[in-house]
Amino acid sequence: MAIPLSYNVRNVLQRPVSTVTTSVGIGLTVAIFIGALALAEGFRASLVSTGRPDNALVLRKGADSEISSGIGREAASIIRSHPSVATDPDGRPLVSAEVAAVINKPRLGQPGSSNLTIRGVDPVAVNVRGQIQIEPGGRTFTPGTDEVIVGRRVAKRFANCAIGDRLRIQQRDFTVVGHFSAGGSTFESEIWGDVATVGPAIDREGGYQTVVYRMRNPGEFAAVKKALESDPRLQVEVHREQEFYASQSEMFTQLIKGIGIFITAIMGIGAIFGAMNTMFAAVGTRKREIATLLVLGFSPFAVLVSFMFESIFLALIGGLVGCLLSLPINGISTSTTNFQSFSEIGFAFRVTPALLANGLFFSLILGVIGGFLPSLRAARQPIATTLRGG
Repeated sequence: MAIPLSYNVRNVLQRPVSTVTTSVGIGLTVAIFIGALALAEGFRASLVSTGRPDNALVLRKGADSEISSGIGREAASIIRSHPSVATDPDGRPLVSAEVAAVINKPRLGQPGSSNLTIRGVDPVAVNVRGQIQIEPGGRTFTPGTDEVIVGRRVAKRFANCAIGDRLRIQQRDFTVVGHFSAGGSTFESEIWGDVATVGPAIDREGGYQTVVYRMRNPGEFAAVKKALESDPRLQVEVHREQEFYASQSEMFTQLIKGIGIFITAIMGIGAIFGAMNTMFAAVGTRKREIATLLVLGFSPFAVLVSFMFESIFLALIGGLVGCLLSLPINGISTSTTNFQSFSEIGFAFRVTPALLANGLFFSLILGVIGGFLPSLRAARQPIATTLRGG
């Protein structure tokens, strides 16, 4: 025979001070846990949303990033004329041969500087890459001129990135003519200009670093990849653009998750002891009550389950507190260094329903671990000694 759950709920609510103290401790632990996961998820989502699934990205064979790649002009021309390349309504190939470099620029409104990615692209890149939207009040760069557009996530964080400003790149000044958004992708943390003018400014005149193009038939990617990679004139590797950028997030995402789990594990130990102390106190003050339950015919196992539920219920209250505490960080912008390019990437914390569910599950684990020993003690309560007042 099971003890009614209402019995445990009533007992938890009758101890408001200990309930609040324990719940807040568990809630803070859960909030830190969700915050670390939200940071990792925001970074991952930023890279995963970069590029299009129907785009192919071509790098030099053996290159693990765009910065370390290099593709000659002849190879770029061969790729541009490949039959797998899609064309726009006017028959022009949807290909962008690009250069990229890291430049160091001062932050706006705070000391210090950080690295930014400057990308030289073909004018058609806005259509090839997709999701690129010029924000009101600006325009895209004019081909062949010293003009650039700046991603919205870095435009307000770095000096000389406002529309009309002169932005110095190496020994050459460029005029900022617009800001752009890119669906929350990492492109929003870059500066774009015409490859014909950006290339010489960053000492990339002999060729390109990447070639990105829209595939005519994305379903034939495997065959296209094999054909291009087996061409001895090219010496390239071909990736689906979106998958390539998604793979760039794996190391940092795992690092943040690892750090977050380590920190919350330490805090979790404290939360477990807090829950355990609360439940031991509850068992200690209800000895006669527990003995009475056993006399009335409730089995020791029923008492164990009842007190375990009480501990879990207390922990879930803390889990809900933690979820509520974590909600305000959703959408907060931050930035970090991309380990592949060593340039700054802006992104936003993402508190998703899945992360909130993970937080509640984590609190449940804390409740189970913290409540087991006190519940076991309650189930082993000596009836005769307790009823005599021992």
